[in-house]
Amino acid sequence: QVRLAESGGGLVQVGGSLRLSCVASTVIYNDYCMAWFRHVPGKEREGVAAIQIGAGSTDYADSVKGRFTISFHSARNTLYMQLDTLKAEDTAMYYCALVTRCLRPRLARDDYTNWGQGTQVSVSS
Repeated sequence: QVRLAESGGGLVQVGGSLRLSCVASTVIYNDYCMAWFRHVPGKEREGVAAIQIGAGSTDYADSVKGRFTISFHSARNTLYMQLDTLKAEDTAMYYCALVTRCLRPRLARDDYTNWGQGTQVSVSS
């Protein structure tokens, strides 16, 4: 069972930036996909960005395209997401997730089997 540990959340002003990290406890293989989701109480958990590890192909929710960038550093076994030009509506708990045997990046919550504990991002206006 892969354990995932997020960090990097915090409080930032509108227009600011953050970088989230997610360290995996085991080797991440090329046929895995990883993703970032976010959750606001009272709403569904939303897929934000996903990456297919071997190909490096990515997918983003429309709400974050051009502002967020997902990446994976294999030597560090770490998934990142750079959050730029943050908006108040980006405030949420952010989770990283993983699924094996994945050939294309996915943003559907039910496709993922491993989850981290989350890191809070709060954007003040």
